[in-house]
Amino acid sequence: MFSKIFTLGYLGLEVYSVDAEIDVHRGLPAISIVGLVDASVRESRDRIRSAIKNSGFKFPSERITVNLAPANIKKEGTHFDLPIALGILASTLQSNMEYSDYAILGELSLKGDVREVRGVFPMALKAKKENKKMIVPAANAEEAALVKGLDVYPVKSLTEAVSFLSGGIKIESFKVDWDEIFGNDQDYSVDFADVKGQVVAKRALEIVSAGMHNILLIGPPGVGKTMLARRLPTILPNMEFEEILEITKIYSLAGLLSANNPIVKQRTYRSPHHTSSNIALIGGGTNIKPGEVTLAHQGVLFLDELPEFTRGSLEALRQPLEDGFVNISRINRQARFPSRFLFIGAMNPCPCGYFGSKTKSCNCNSLGIQKYRNKISGPLLDRIDVHIELADIVTKDLMNNDFLAESSKDIKKRVEKVRIIQRDRFKKEKIFFNAQMGQKQVRKYCVLNAEAKDTLEVAIKYFNFSARAYDKILKVSRTVADLAESENIKTEHLSEAIQYRALDKVFV
Repeated sequence: MFSKIFTLGYLGLEVYSVDAEIDVHRGLPAISIVGLVDASVRESRDRIRSAIKNSGFKFPSERITVNLAPANIKKEGTHFDLPIALGILASTLQSNMEYSDYAILGELSLKGDVREVRGVFPMALKAKKENKKMIVPAANAEEAALVKGLDVYPVKSLTEAVSFLSGGIKIESFKVDWDEIFGNDQDYSVDFADVKGQVVAKRALEIVSAGMHNILLIGPPGVGKTMLARRLPTILPNMEFEEILEITKIYSLAGLLSANNPIVKQRTYRSPHHTSSNIALIGGGTNIKPGEVTLAHQGVLFLDELPEFTRGSLEALRQPLEDGFVNISRINRQARFPSRFLFIGAMNPCPCGYFGSKTKSCNCNSLGIQKYRNKISGPLLDRIDVHIELADIVTKDLMNNDFLAESSKDIKKRVEKVRIIQRDRFKKEKIFFNAQMGQKQVRKYCVLNAEAKDTLEVAIKYFNFSARAYDKILKVSRTVADLAESENIKTEHLSEAIQYRALDKVFV
């Protein structure tokens, strides 16, 4: 007999409908799964056979053909186990089930338990569009129930799923407490008030947070580069509801959600190791998956020891830094991942780390220093709006336990005020931040008076700024002026922005 069960699949960040068609007919006992499936789906044959037997049902001694339609789209994931098993039971008339109204997901253990799967949240959004109810593993119930208006029925085993669909037991639709999930913001465990000294760096981080500019910190070991980077998310505005849903969708498909953490409410902070591959950073692979630049979407991507990353990995960052998305192409498919993040890099001034330090002497020669710095290409540097040098912390400041510094909460208020200014400014544009301005917006919103023009002209000639660096300076100066609540860019705003091009001045 033939049966068809509705389920869902995903490719990259896109979710699509899948019909699990099961036909049981005479022939040599075997089960074949077709429909352009990967290894994880093909392996489900053995899991399904054992799960059916160990759940007290009879596995048919006949020919079983499973087709996951549409057959021209790659299928991956273990969530097809449960719908296929239910289809086999329905086709062999072992239970009279009503399943046409449901989208069914779940991985099966050999014992017949239903295990947690990834990608449930975006698939729940798709199920809602298709006017379907949803049967999911109990561990994924809270994640699926985040979709308002969707009836979610959690099951713990194949036997429970069969009993529910055949009317033997009743399962209540799972509900979540939205006030509890969205009402209480999680506090960060770190704060800018913990950072001693580095006033210039804190100011620079405030500017980049306000205008979504990229930043590079240069300084010897132990001056606080990583400490500052970890606190950057604490001064970013809270995520809006649409942003929360977007990030939760990405993390669900990446398998980074759990029953204890079904939703992403805080700005993400990703800090991959410098040995990470191109695919780990950008995304891709045989089964296309998002990389670190996408997992950092709407949050912070921190690359420590920047010159130690491979040249290919760093050059691959150029498109996401410039465009805010990543296009990944394979022979038979393509995927587009969002990557609008705040980039922060950190590096030492030389291989030993102590060039320019007042506390330790540098052991590197000029050739070694230049070779080390040249690991970061000019085109990549041009895409980083702000790069500053961090000085050694004065011992007196370090040992002062009575120091007073601004908290992240205070800085965040100023950042939020500038974000509102930008939102009002660009309400008729298709951008949101100063860093996103194109040539048209730069000419319109970054007008300089005669004195400021002269200052910029001298800086360009002296430091040999590129055309892209020229645009970056104007955009940063616009953000500096916004922080000062100034409608016009003044000379002092422009001068401060020019000071934040340390590598242009050092490398020339």
